[in-house]
Amino acid sequence: MQVSVIRPHELGPGEIAEWRAMQQAQPRLASPFLAPEFTIAAGEVLPNAYVAVIHGEGGRIIGFFPFERHRFGVGKPIAGWVTFAQGIVHAPGAEIDPDALLKGAGLDVWEFGFLVGGQPFARYASTVAESVLLDLTGGYDAYLARVKANSPRTIKTAMTRMRKLAREVGELRVELHSPDPADLRLLMRWKSAQYRRIGRQDRFARRWVAQLVERMHATQAPGCSGTLTMLWAGETPVAGHIGLRTPELLAGWFPAYDAAYAKYSPGLLQHLLMAKAAAEHGIRLMDWSVSQGDDYKQRLRTGGHMVAAGCAWRGSPRAAAHRLLTTPVGRLRRLALETPWAYRLIDRVMRRYGELRTRA
Repeated sequence: MQVSVIRPHELGPGEIAEWRAMQQAQPRLASPFLAPEFTIAAGEVLPNAYVAVIHGEGGRIIGFFPFERHRFGVGKPIAGWVTFAQGIVHAPGAEIDPDALLKGAGLDVWEFGFLVGGQPFARYASTVAESVLLDLTGGYDAYLARVKANSPRTIKTAMTRMRKLAREVGELRVELHSPDPADLRLLMRWKSAQYRRIGRQDRFARRWVAQLVERMHATQAPGCSGTLTMLWAGETPVAGHIGLRTPELLAGWFPAYDAAYAKYSPGLLQHLLMAKAAAEHGIRLMDWSVSQGDDYKQRLRTGGHMVAAGCAWRGSPRAAAHRLLTTPVGRLRRLALETPWAYRLIDRVMRRYGELRTRA
């Protein structure tokens, strides 16, 4: 196995075609977050973004490993702070040695948070969680019937609030993809306000995140395109979502709504109506990655796949030092995520902090 490292923009048409073929051959690699278009866009806004091209016997390409290179030999998934599917895109049956891959990429450590299944890095996982999937294969009516059978109260509440919103504000309509940059800017303002309300770090305060989202919104490629879905009540936009899609899969990214309409549960309504519009446009699966707590996404799910978080260490002094320093922190984080009462307590504290900061 040999590894060569390039910048994402250096990928040639042949390499991009091989990358796409590897994704198409394995459903677990189908996420648009693993698409070459996403990696190339991330490389345009992140100077430390690279791709390790993995060669097997005879120089044949057997995989692509997008990553960020940080100080002290630490690697992370490319745009990992906002990427909800991570790992190596590889040929079926390819044998890849993680230690040799890290060495060839110039890394001692690789930290991951949303590792997809069937990865050589799987043995380094410290936590595993099930993602939220919405199966639209049989159409929207079949999907809605499944959700109603499992969570009838959720659907009853949603239908009541749909009628109320339509009656008090205006008739509801959903645009599966709005190409208007003004709609995207509005969504980003809503999301930034939400981050402040709940005491979380504003993703869009990082310039590269906003630039990446803008680039993906403008990207309309067969294997990965930005999809900005907007929910309108009459002429009033009340909720939206920017995600990434392939012809048959829509991956969740940034949902948000206008807080002035919070009493109507616009997030819930938007997700249901987006599922209807998605099914009408041939999308068979919506992947919302891992959702913490008992939010409405859990009640809308019909299945899931396993996603792992952890850290891979190579046999080197810098890797040993990193492991010594980060293991206690990792254990505390796992305790918080795996203990429901601890997660609820932390969430309440952060939301209270957000309220106080917003008032200030």
